[in-house]
Amino acid sequence: MNNETLAVTLPVLTIKRTVLFPGVMMPLTVGRARSIAAVEAATKTEEKTILVVAQRDPLTEEPGLEELYTIGTKAIVKQIGRSEEGTIHVLVQGLERVALLKVEQANPCLLIRARRLDHPEGQGTEVQALHRAIQELVTDLPRLIQAPGIQEAAVAFSNEDNPVYLAYRVASLLNLTVQDEQKLLESSSTIELLRSLYGALSKEIQILQMRDKITNDAQAKIGRSQREYVLREQLKAIQEELGEGEGEGNEITELKKKIQDADIPDHVRKEVERETSRLAKVPPSSPDHQVLRTYLDLVLELPWKKASKDLLELSKVRQVLEDDHYGIKEVKERIVEHLAVLKLNPTAKAPILCLVGPPGVGKTSLGQSIARAMGRTFERFSLGGVHDEAELRGHRRTYVGALPGRIIQAMRRAGANNPVLMLDEVDKMGRDFRGDPAAALLEILDPAQNHTFRDHYLDLPFDLSKVFFITTANTLDTVSQPLLDRMETIRLQGYSEREKAEIARRYLWPRRLKEAGLDASQALLSDDVLNLVISRYTREAGVRQLEQMLGRLTRKVALAFADLPEGEARQPVSIRPDVLEEWLGSERFMPEEARKVLPVGVATGLAWTPTGGDVLYIETTLLPGSHELTITGQLGDVMQESARAARSYLWSHAESMGLDISRFKRNGVHIHVPSGAIPKDGPSAGITMATALASSYEGKPVRSDTAMTGEISLSGLVLPVGGIKEKVLAAHRAGIKRIILPKANEKDLKEVPQEVREDLTFILVERIEEVLPAAFNHDAMAHGNVHFRTGIAPASA
Repeated sequence: MNNETLAVTLPVLTIKRTVLFPGVMMPLTVGRARSIAAVEAATKTEEKTILVVAQRDPLTEEPGLEELYTIGTKAIVKQIGRSEEGTIHVLVQGLERVALLKVEQANPCLLIRARRLDHPEGQGTEVQALHRAIQELVTDLPRLIQAPGIQEAAVAFSNEDNPVYLAYRVASLLNLTVQDEQKLLESSSTIELLRSLYGALSKEIQILQMRDKITNDAQAKIGRSQREYVLREQLKAIQEELGEGEGEGNEITELKKKIQDADIPDHVRKEVERETSRLAKVPPSSPDHQVLRTYLDLVLELPWKKASKDLLELSKVRQVLEDDHYGIKEVKERIVEHLAVLKLNPTAKAPILCLVGPPGVGKTSLGQSIARAMGRTFERFSLGGVHDEAELRGHRRTYVGALPGRIIQAMRRAGANNPVLMLDEVDKMGRDFRGDPAAALLEILDPAQNHTFRDHYLDLPFDLSKVFFITTANTLDTVSQPLLDRMETIRLQGYSEREKAEIARRYLWPRRLKEAGLDASQALLSDDVLNLVISRYTREAGVRQLEQMLGRLTRKVALAFADLPEGEARQPVSIRPDVLEEWLGSERFMPEEARKVLPVGVATGLAWTPTGGDVLYIETTLLPGSHELTITGQLGDVMQESARAARSYLWSHAESMGLDISRFKRNGVHIHVPSGAIPKDGPSAGITMATALASSYEGKPVRSDTAMTGEISLSGLVLPVGGIKEKVLAAHRAGIKRIILPKANEKDLKEVPQEVREDLTFILVERIEEVLPAAFNHDAMAHGNVHFRTGIAPASA
C-alpha cells in the first residue's frame, strides 16, 4: 500500500503550547479565523474529522507548513459550542497519528494532505517492565495533584493493558513542554515511547514532591510564627502585671537617649534616627534586629568629632624620639617638621609616610614612638596577605555577619579621629576576583579624597584627613605607582656593627633584662662579648636576630639564679666569650672575610638584598675553541644583559685597552656567580663582570682588597646604582679596603657612618676605562683619572 492510499486531505486546527494524543479527549477554545473556518469545515463532513497539529512558535498567528511540527493527530469533533465573544468551544478526540505532506489550500482554512502513521509497536520484557513501572508511579499522582477526577484516572491507568494508550493518557495529565509532548507523539516504537515517558514522569513526580515539601514547610513556619506571636503577647502581659516594664521599649528609649547625647554630625544623626525607627518596628527575634542594633552601636561609638590634643612642645618631642630610637635623623626631623606646621596651622593635613627598609630596622616600633611623641593614640594592623577589598572598605549590610572594614574598626578602637594609624606590610598585599586592596588604599591615603571616606558597612562619609598614616614595606618593587605617589617615602637603611652595639646597649639589653626579671647589676655583658654576638651569631640589616640572641643570654642567667638553693645570695653573672658556644650554640657565621687571593677571572662585587648588603664574587673562565657566552648561577635578565654588554664593550675596545683581540675570537667564555640556588638580578654587577672578563682575557688577577659596584652601558659609561650604604657596610664587614663606585653615587656616601668611611678608600669613576686600572693596580694608589680618597671623595676629584 503506497503513501497516496494512506493519505487524506483534511482541515487543520493549529494549537499552541500543547499536543493532542490519540485516544485522548481535549477541550479547546478556538478564536483565530482560520481555525474557526477549519472547525466549521470539519463539522460539515460526515466523519467530522480534522487534523490537530501543534505549532512551533506560539506567537505566530497564521502558521504555514514550515511553522508546524511534521507529525500531528487526526481527531474527530465531538462537541461544538459558540460564545458571545465570537469564539468556539470544541471537544475533540484524538484518533491516530499522521505525518504532514503538503498544503492543499491556505484560505479560508488550512487544508493539508497527510499520511496515516501506525501506532508504535514493540514487545518484550523491557516493555513490560516499563509498563508496570509507569503504573506504579501513576499511583502517586492523586496524592500530589489536587484535581477533580484524578483518583478515578489513576485507577483507570492501573488497569490499562495497552502500554501505548497508557503512555498517551498519562502524558496528557503531566505539565510537560510542547517539545517533550511532541517527542512522545513522534516516538516510532513502544520502548522509545515508554522510556521517554518514564523519564518525564519521574521528573514531574520529583517536582511535585518538592513542591509539596515546600508547601508543608511554609505552613509549619507560619504556624510557628503565629504561636511565637501569641507567646510574646502573653509574656508582655505577664511583664506588665509584674511591673517589669517593656524590655523592647526600654532598649529603644535608651538608644534614643544615646543618640541625643552623642556628639555626631547632623547628617549622621538623621541617618541614625531613621535606622532607630526601623529598629523599633523589627521584632527582637528577627535577624535584622541584631544587624540594625550592631550598626547603630558602631555609628555611636565612632569618634566623629573627638580628637586627641597634640603635644606641640618640639623639644619634648625630640627628646621622646631620641629616647626611643638611635639614629634615623631624617625620620625624626620629618615628624618635628609636621608638628611645627601644626603649631602654626592647626588645620593642616596630616602627612602620609612610607617607611621602607629591611626587616628588624625598627619601622613598626618607630610608629609607636611617633604616636607617643605627638600624644596621639596608636593603632596598627597588617596588610600582609590581604586579598579582599572588603577587608579595608567593609562588607555591605546585606547579610547577617557583615562587618566594617579594618580602617573603621581601627578608628573605633582609637577613640579619636586623629590617631597615628600604621598599615604594616603594604608591599605584601595580594589581589584576586574579590578586588584589589591596593586600589582601595588609593582613596584611603589620598588627602584630597579621604575626608569623605565611605565604608561599605557604615555607608556614611567619615573624615580620615586628620589621621597620621604610616605605611611600612620591605621593598617598593611590588607597590603600585599610583599608591607610591600618595606617600612620602623614607628609607631606613641597615645598621653597622657599631650602630647595632649602641642600639643593644641602649634599648635591647635593658628590655631583655626586664622581661627576664633581672637588673643590670645581675647580668654583666662586656662590649667584647656583645660585638662577638653581633658578628658571629647574627647576619642581618636590622637587630631582630640580635635581640633574640640577647634574650637567650638573659634566660640562661635567669635559669642560673632559679637553680640556686633557697636563701643563697645571688652573685652577679659575667657573661664571658667562652660560654657563648654553650649558651647560644656553635657560631652561626664565620667572620666575613674577603678572599685573600683572587685567581685570574674573579672579581669582587657588592649586592643589595632585603636583609642588607652582601659581597658577591663573579667568576669567569675562557673556553678554548668555543664562541658562546655561557651564564650560570641563576641570574636574572638584567644581570645576563650586563654580562653581554660587558663582553661586547671589551671586545669592541680590545685594542685601545691593551687586550689581545685574538683571545676573543678563539675562546668562548663562561660566567658564573656562586650560590647558584639563590636567584640574583639587578644592574649593580655590570663593572664587576667587565673586570672579571678583562682579568680572564688579560690573564692577570684582580686586587683582592678591592670591591666594586656600578652599572655599565654599551658606550662604556659607569652608571649609578642604589643601596650604597648597605653595600659599603657589607664590604667593611668582609675586610675590603678599597671600593670602586660610580661618581654619581658620591652623594650617597654621606649616609655611611663616619667610622666606616674612615676605614675605606673610595675610587669614584665615570667610565669603564677608569675601573680596570684601579682594579688591577697592585703598586700605586692612583692611575690616570682614578681617584683614591679616604672618606668621601670630593666632587672636584
